[in-house]
Amino acid sequence: MTTGVLRSILVTPEMHRVHHSVAPSETNSNYGFNLAWWDRLFGTYRAQPAAGHERMRIGLEQFRDPRELRLDCMLLQPFRAP
Repeated sequence: MTTGVLRSILVTPEMHRVHHSVAPSETNSNYGFNLAWWDRLFGTYRAQPAAGHERMRIGLEQFRDPRELRLDCMLLQPFRAP
């Protein structure tokens, strides 16, 4: 089975990674976690990031500061306003 056929049935890590892009149009896509047809059905499927997988930036802009990547800061993030 090729990757293309697999991606039409199951959500692959590469496909879901697009959802973690900093670009809003990419963040608002590929919500599925197991079956890819949900995103295709609701029009939220995105095959590739605009910059390609190699150059795609992931994460949240407000948490790019290296000081925010400490364990104590990451544990508090859900309780802080973005």
